[in-house]
Amino acid sequence: MTTYQNSTDRHLATLLLQGDQRAYTEIFERYHKLLIKHAFQLLQEKEAAGDLVQDVFLTLWQKRETISVTNSLSSYLYTATRNKVFNLLSHQKVASRYAESIANFMEEGHSMTDVTLREKELARIIEKEIDALPTKMREVFLLRSQEELSYQQIGEQLNITKQTAKLQMHNALKILKIKIKSYLHVLWLL
Repeated sequence: MTTYQNSTDRHLATLLLQGDQRAYTEIFERYHKLLIKHAFQLLQEKEAAGDLVQDVFLTLWQKRETISVTNSLSSYLYTATRNKVFNLLSHQKVASRYAESIANFMEEGHSMTDVTLREKELARIIEKEIDALPTKMREVFLLRSQEELSYQQIGEQLNITKQTAKLQMHNALKILKIKIKSYLHVLWLL
């Protein structure tokens, strides 16, 4: 009989691949609270963070036979959570922009050209703010967001540690969020 609490993540991942529900439960017990904290740090909404992590675990179970955990189970779960957060934020931005443009068109008769100009202006502002980041931070941000490299790969390429790469990305997102948020407010009021 397998003792799941004493099993390594690698062993639990192997058991999960075989459809072992108790291994899945142990993975859930080990990581769900940590992943909710991680998602909350990015979203700042407790309920949304909880829902998002539930989706991560649901996907883990549904795709257990095809999921490839190449590094570590914790890295896979953190990456899956982060990616879901980014997808959610991206979807929220698109939905918000769409709803706002429809409302503007209906209420004030704004043309879609106005929305297109605002989107171009926002893209220009984002590029400008990315260019204004400190050099190393900008390099990490671009390698992560455009090249889609892992933190390990970024660290090797830039001759920094994986943790430093993560920290630089975190700081870049924090700076960009603050700077772009103020522009968004002004841009959509025009």
